[in-house]
Amino acid sequence: MQSAPADLPVVNSFNEWDPLEEVIVGVAEGACEIPWDLALESVMPGDAVDELRKYHQKLGGKPKPPKQTVAATRELDELVHVLEAEGVKVRRPDPIDQATRYATPDWESVCGNAQIDPRDVLIVIGNEIIEAPMAWRSRYFEFRAYRRLLNEYFRKGAKWTAVPKPLMNDDLYDKNWKRGFQSYVTTEVEPVFDAADIARCGKDLFAQRSHVTNEAGIEWLRRHLGDTYRVHTVEFDDDRPIHIDATFVPMAPGKILINPDRPIKKLPEIFRGSGWEMLTPPRSTLPKVPAYKNFEWLHVNTFMLDEKRVIVEKQEEPFIKALKDWGFTPIPVAFRTNHLKGGGFHCATVDIRRRGGLKSYF
Repeated sequence: MQSAPADLPVVNSFNEWDPLEEVIVGVAEGACEIPWDLALESVMPGDAVDELRKYHQKLGGKPKPPKQTVAATRELDELVHVLEAEGVKVRRPDPIDQATRYATPDWESVCGNAQIDPRDVLIVIGNEIIEAPMAWRSRYFEFRAYRRLLNEYFRKGAKWTAVPKPLMNDDLYDKNWKRGFQSYVTTEVEPVFDAADIARCGKDLFAQRSHVTNEAGIEWLRRHLGDTYRVHTVEFDDDRPIHIDATFVPMAPGKILINPDRPIKKLPEIFRGSGWEMLTPPRSTLPKVPAYKNFEWLHVNTFMLDEKRVIVEKQEEPFIKALKDWGFTPIPVAFRTNHLKGGGFHCATVDIRRRGGLKSYF
């Protein structure tokens, strides 16, 4: 285990596994059903598009059902309890009501989204917090829920960067987009990325080209970080790619989970001869019914407290056993309601401070 510097900054995180000291955990209150558009369609199962279109066209802009919100809140609060019992300081964003119409000079949205998944909005690289320029119009103002915390971290010395806000006019979305491998709904007219499309391994970061992260967004990050870091673009055989943290999941130095249904097109050269183990997780225990098709790999969306301890969904017994066999110490927590809302433990958290410094693992 790496020792903590005496002057450890209030914000300090370089990878997914150094010992965790402080974290932001999302809140379910204020969430609403998001409106239907081409960007949302691109990440939905092709055989369920018609059904999901009707659902979102009918309910888009309305608050999530109270029963769902209560259940998701219960799980998130239990996650907070577990983290605090493990010695981690937990912070929460402000529960903003997302069921509010808003507009820019180029477009309007009937509502926002939620503040349940801070990982999508924020990424910590070293002592810097970066606000991502997310690609969905319904998420344009999602950063507002975190501004109280970010101002506090800034006053305590953190570096705080907001990537230029995209215009998000119609040119950002390919109106002729067709479903298929490596066909992306976002164009390259301006930089966009979701922070959850980036996996951190010290000096090396892996950014997924997806429906919400374009090459321009990855290049913005590469230029911003400069020569200190190496930002690698990765693509997977996935017809609806969104967020890397259920596909390509670094767990500890030399160990990474690889989704067997989304094989990487070309492994970055840096892995060759590196000795990293590519671990294939077992499938989820979720029932094999259409309603769960969008969420069948969210059990891989784990959250590391250090190189051994890992938060994992408690009903995923085969995965828990595999993690033990690989040398990890699973901490089971109920999270099925949040899985069915589209988020796992990594989604629901942003590690603000981990003990450790910048190094190369390759």
